[in-house]
Amino acid sequence: MSNKKGRLFVISGPSGVGKTTLIRLFLKEDRLSTFSVSYTTRNKRSHEVHGRDYYFVDSEVFNSMVERDEFLEWQEVYGYKYGTPRKNVLDVLEQGLDIFLDIDVNGALHVKNQCPCACLIFIEPPAKEELQRRLSMRGEREIPKRIKVADKEIEKKHAFEYTIVNKELTEAYEEFKGIIESVRRQAHGKNNC
Repeated sequence: MSNKKGRLFVISGPSGVGKTTLIRLFLKEDRLSTFSVSYTTRNKRSHEVHGRDYYFVDSEVFNSMVERDEFLEWQEVYGYKYGTPRKNVLDVLEQGLDIFLDIDVNGALHVKNQCPCACLIFIEPPAKEELQRRLSMRGEREIPKRIKVADKEIEKKHAFEYTIVNKELTEAYEEFKGIIESVRRQAHGKNNC
């Protein structure tokens, strides 16, 4: 087992900005990282896989996990609860791997409070109209509500070390990858939790 500790990367931004896409692109070509699978009380979408995209649980199970302090952070978003499993994250970091969290802005700020060396990256849409288009293409309901939440999230972007405007995926990905590589060079294997 290596003495090198992993690095915690927290990716956040409004629904539909491409957070998950950027993370998945990076993980396809990087063997030093993994993705933190969150728990949620929402229903599984047709394309999602339990254990890959989320762990889908009912409210009773989720609340029991909250009571046992099993989450590094948890939030209620759009009427559903989402939580980051503490043990999974810490185990990955101890193995010397980097781990990516794809969580909402409030959850990201909570993680930063607990893990000050976590690297927070905010993904921003190029314009409100583009975000509306992306959400409608995903079949999202309640687009006006999501846009209102997005506006509030964007107001908090200054609490993040890095901001990427995802106007064009290839450019955003190159910037994303550059940030990860830069942070890794600076980190020298310091654990951050």
